[in-house]
Amino acid sequence: MDTYDNLKQGERGAWVSIAAYVILSVFKIGMGYITSSEALTADGINNTTDIIVSLAVLIGLRISRKPPDQDHPYGHMRAETIASMVASFIMFAAGLQVLVQAGKGLLHDDGQAPDMLAAWVALICAACMWGVYLYNSRLARKINNQSLMAAAYDNRSDALVSIGAAIGIIGSRLGFPILDAVAAFAVGIVICKTAWDIFAEATHALTDGFDEEKLMVFRQTVGDTPGVKRIKDIRARIHGSSVLLDVVVEVSAELSVEQSHHISDEIERRMHTKHHIDNVHVHVEPYAVNR
Repeated sequence: MDTYDNLKQGERGAWVSIAAYVILSVFKIGMGYITSSEALTADGINNTTDIIVSLAVLIGLRISRKPPDQDHPYGHMRAETIASMVASFIMFAAGLQVLVQAGKGLLHDDGQAPDMLAAWVALICAACMWGVYLYNSRLARKINNQSLMAAAYDNRSDALVSIGAAIGIIGSRLGFPILDAVAAFAVGIVICKTAWDIFAEATHALTDGFDEEKLMVFRQTVGDTPGVKRIKDIRARIHGSSVLLDVVVEVSAELSVEQSHHISDEIERRMHTKHHIDNVHVHVEPYAVNR
């Protein structure tokens, strides 16, 4: 039940991101046109794609909260990962649009620098988004939710993008008008890079990929459990924000079924306490000395 309660809490962070992105995207795009700043307009378009990402996180959290049923005995937690993959496609398309628009600005530079107000707007929006990042990152750590933490990192990158846009605008005001278009192009690259990172992480999880270093840490915890003679096999996969762990251990052949069961329980307890893993399947086999 703790997992499902945490998913419900995670929805608050998604709603905070959505509200912030709606307000800031409208504000930036409007001010971008008023101040003739391509960088600020591109930053606003970036935020519109982030609305979709936050909505995907929210929808994924909502579906993930559905309990296991006959068709989904492991639950619906992979809905988070699927939603993130869909969002990455939309974000990449928006990034390409920004790159094309910025490229046109670079090829047909009219030499007009944007209004200095655009830089102040970008800096104020950066401060607001940094506050959203701090809120979501703290909540994600509290409830141990990976999708919300990914959204928090997206919040942080957006704050940095706004700072970069402000630098480009200020540079153009100092006599280098082309820097505004250059900053817009850089924003497009950041959008595409973020989309690729989200896509790569989602596909890695959906194909049951897992971090080898983390698996080595899990192996150490299982191997240190009293009664475990040898680890024959250990595997893990991502299921939404949860980890599913399968491990085959060898114990003394002289132990009773009850004693072997206690060892299994201890492995499960340690994985929950040290690594917050609740889904652990332990298979016990007799230890063979001659192997």
